[in-house]
Amino acid sequence: QLLLVESGGGLVQPGGSLTLSCTSSGITLDYHSIAWFRQVPGKEREEISCRNFVGGATRYSNSVKGRFTFSRDNAKNTVYLQMNSLKPEDTAVYYCAVSDLDYCSDYEDSYNLWGQGTQVTVSS
Repeated sequence: QLLLVESGGGLVQPGGSLTLSCTSSGITLDYHSIAWFRQVPGKEREEISCRNFVGGATRYSNSVKGRFTFSRDNAKNTVYLQMNSLKPEDTAVYYCAVSDLDYCSDYEDSYNLWGQGTQVTVSS
């Protein structure tokens, strides 16, 4: 069974930090393009970061650029999203997703395996 599991969400004060993890059973994450998304109830899901399988280039949305960092630990088959300088508007459910494409896609349908999501709440 192929699974992605996110963890690391929680409640944090504005200006604080959290690190989300995404690990897999059944697939080797380093062999895929991998994205982090987030979704606020009532709004569309937003891609915030993605790493290409080919070349390893990573992109970030303007809303998180300079504050969030995508990293990976291949030995643990885990990717991370380090989130710094968190703001209340970062409150959302965060998902990781993988694609079989060589490069990050602008289309959610290209991501064929999703985690269950982890809640991040930024509030004082």
